Amino acid sequence: MGKKKHGGDPKKVVRKLMKAGKVKKKCCRSESRCKRCPVLALRKAKADLAKAA
Repeated sequence: MGKKKHGGDPKKVVRKLMKAGKVKKKCCRSESRCKRCPVLALRKAKADLAKAA
Protein backbone atom coordinates (compact mmCIF):
# COMPACT_ATOMS: atom_id res chain seq x y z
CA MET A 1 0.00 0.00 0.00
CA GLY A 2 1.44 3.31 -1.04
CA LYS A 3 4.52 4.21 -3.01
CA LYS A 4 7.82 2.62 -2.06
CA LYS A 5 10.11 4.65 -4.32
CA HIS A 6 11.44 8.09 -3.48
CA GLY A 7 10.97 10.89 -5.96
CA GLY A 8 13.63 12.08 -8.34
CA ASP A 9 14.51 15.00 -6.08
CA PRO A 10 17.35 14.46 -3.55
CA LYS A 11 16.22 17.50 -1.54
CA LYS A 12 12.85 15.85 -1.05
CA VAL A 13 14.52 12.68 0.25
CA VAL A 14 16.61 14.65 2.77
CA ARG A 15 13.56 16.66 3.87
CA LYS A 16 11.72 13.42 4.58
CA LEU A 17 14.69 12.14 6.62
CA MET A 18 14.68 15.40 8.61
CA LYS A 19 10.99 15.00 9.45
CA ALA A 20 11.64 11.43 10.56
CA GLY A 21 14.45 12.66 12.83
CA LYS A 22 17.18 10.71 11.03
CA VAL A 23 19.00 13.85 9.87
CA LYS A 24 19.54 17.14 11.71
CA LYS A 25 17.89 20.28 10.38
CA LYS A 26 21.12 22.29 10.41
CA CYS A 27 24.75 21.32 9.88
CA CYS A 28 26.96 21.80 12.97
CA ARG A 29 29.94 22.42 10.63
CA SER A 30 32.28 20.20 12.59
CA GLU A 31 35.67 19.37 11.05
CA SER A 32 34.67 15.79 10.33
CA ARG A 33 31.01 15.78 9.39
CA CYS A 34 28.79 13.88 11.81
CA LYS A 35 26.69 10.97 10.57
CA ARG A 36 23.43 12.93 10.96
CA CYS A 37 24.70 15.83 8.86
CA PRO A 38 22.22 17.16 6.25
CA VAL A 39 25.11 18.02 3.90
CA LEU A 40 26.30 14.41 3.85
CA ALA A 41 22.71 13.15 3.54
CA LEU A 42 22.15 15.35 0.49
CA ARG A 43 25.43 14.19 -1.08
CA LYS A 44 24.46 10.55 -0.45
CA ALA A 45 20.95 11.08 -1.87
CA LYS A 46 22.43 12.61 -5.03
CA ALA A 47 24.86 9.70 -5.39
CA ASP A 48 22.07 7.15 -4.91
CA LEU A 49 19.94 8.91 -7.51
CA ALA A 50 22.82 8.97 -10.01
CA LYS A 51 23.55 5.30 -9.31
CA ALA A 52 19.90 4.33 -9.86
CA ALA A 53 19.71 6.17 -13.19
